[in-house]
Amino acid sequence: MAETTTTPVKLDRKDFVSDMVVRWCPGCGDYAILAQVQKVLPALGIPKEKFVIVSGIGCSSRFPYYMNTYGFHSIHGRAPAVATGVKLANPELQVWVVTGDGDGLSIGGNHLLHALRRNVDLKILLFNNRIYGLTKGQYSPTSEKGKVTKSSPMGSIDRPLYPLRVAIAAEATFVARSVDADVNHLAMVLERAAKHKGAAFVEIYQNCIVFNDGAFADAENRDTRDDFTLKLEDGKPLVYGKARDKGIRMRGAEPEVVTFEPGKPPADLVVHHEKAGAQYAYMLTQLEPPEFPTPVGVFRAVSEATFDQLTDHQIEAAQKPGGDDLGKLLAGKETWEVKA
Repeated sequence: MAETTTTPVKLDRKDFVSDMVVRWCPGCGDYAILAQVQKVLPALGIPKEKFVIVSGIGCSSRFPYYMNTYGFHSIHGRAPAVATGVKLANPELQVWVVTGDGDGLSIGGNHLLHALRRNVDLKILLFNNRIYGLTKGQYSPTSEKGKVTKSSPMGSIDRPLYPLRVAIAAEATFVARSVDADVNHLAMVLERAAKHKGAAFVEIYQNCIVFNDGAFADAENRDTRDDFTLKLEDGKPLVYGKARDKGIRMRGAEPEVVTFEPGKPPADLVVHHEKAGAQYAYMLTQLEPPEFPTPVGVFRAVSEATFDQLTDHQIEAAQKPGGDDLGKLLAGKETWEVKA
């Protein structure tokens, strides 16, 4: 019988749009993120049945309903744990985790931290709007100090958590940030994350138009974002501004902003390297307004063995003839004899 070949089905955004009515508040930044994910996935050349979207609890966690893929709407904060189980059970799947600043960094902080340090091959999108939106406007782990909300009427006294600092401290192998309104940049970052082998963590500044409108206005607005964001490009100096006339250099151990004639950057500007040490990437996360622009793009991208690969290797070794005796493993090296 003659061999038959099958041509891969060409997918487009419509293939990833579910029949569910999207129910977010009008103007919510989640719409833009959903649209870009639905554009990026079909371009990866992966069959649709190989995608799984796992979420926890929150506005962002409705995501699986709106994607025409396999999905799991799990429980509060536990999406990384559920996603880890999915990936270990079937390593061929591309597993995405969608979470928010409350779901991912409060009750779910421990699960997120360990998924990152283990380098589980997950694509983790953390929507950061600096507020609890689903429960109607309480301050979240990323809310700024002094934030007045329904649960902090006199202003929050908590110091905020910074998602990228958490990810880099856990030595995540891919760490990036983008903004919901900058759709071209967001699509680029999502594609990079999708193609990374290992734990890919992406913080997305996302506007909550009802409970925290304008939290990232300078970074989102077309008229201001060139002056208030620093787009990281591997191998290129840290230059920003509408006129491309500002940059970042180091004065000793401290970064500083310098201004120069457009097109003539000084030779001592910091050059961005995605594979540099975690200390460098962590320094970038400390560049904050109003003194500095907000860095966006890929902060860190390095290659390491993934948790699922290492797990498979151990299982294969245990199954080989002559492998360790199960009884000996259970007993351990130390034994005690108890006499009556």
